[in-house]
Amino acid sequence: MRFISWNVNGLRACLGKGFVESMKGLDADFICIQETKMQEGQAEVDLPEYEEFFCSAEKKGYSGTAIFAKEKPLSVQYNFGEHTDEGRGIILEYKDFYLVNVYVPNSQDGLKRLDYRMKWEDDLRAFLLELDAKKPVILCGDMNVAHEEIDLKNPKTNHKNAGFSDEERGKMTELLGAGFTDTYRYLYPDLAGVYSWWSYRFHARDKNAGWRIDYFIVSDRLQPQIVDAKIHNEVFGSDHCPVELELK
Repeated sequence: MRFISWNVNGLRACLGKGFVESMKGLDADFICIQETKMQEGQAEVDLPEYEEFFCSAEKKGYSGTAIFAKEKPLSVQYNFGEHTDEGRGIILEYKDFYLVNVYVPNSQDGLKRLDYRMKWEDDLRAFLLELDAKKPVILCGDMNVAHEEIDLKNPKTNHKNAGFSDEERGKMTELLGAGFTDTYRYLYPDLAGVYSWWSYRFHARDKNAGWRIDYFIVSDRLQPQIVDAKIHNEVFGSDHCPVELELK
């Protein structure tokens, strides 16, 4: 099974930049999208072999997630707990696993939203553990954190900034310590210079001055089934690039 996760930074804009062609080329079983910035029905996505699931924010043009799945799920849940108004999560249940697609809130400049982010992290971890008690979990999305110094180009100058604060990194450590595996680092523990997001400023992508903030994280017991994890930095259309997980 092959899974793709991509923060498209506006699905309607990305559709005009080759989204469908890129997804057809990658030919995954599941495509998980973050930051759709749209309501369901505002755009036609020409992927007829997939079932479509959209979770939109109450505020138009903001946040939002979607999943395109070749296999029909047993059940679908939109959002979790009290986090219901920003369209940040879709959970599909299958016979052997849960697929959880999330767009984690950004802590913002000056860490203005850090308190909410910390609550989100704690609530998400508790929710994932509830699911994991029933069957294995495959979590993906824009997690808005570079976990370790190897996960961004300039760790020293970004320390304490949103996405690389001690608090956010600590929550990722807690999540992994609760029984989950960062699939990319599991396979490539020491591989540096591979990122999934680049600022639009200062020609960051040309210079590969990026951050790895997009993840596939799985229940530890799925480790033997991890075949490969990829970061498709050859694919354009957003300030993020798609990331991939292959499981057997």
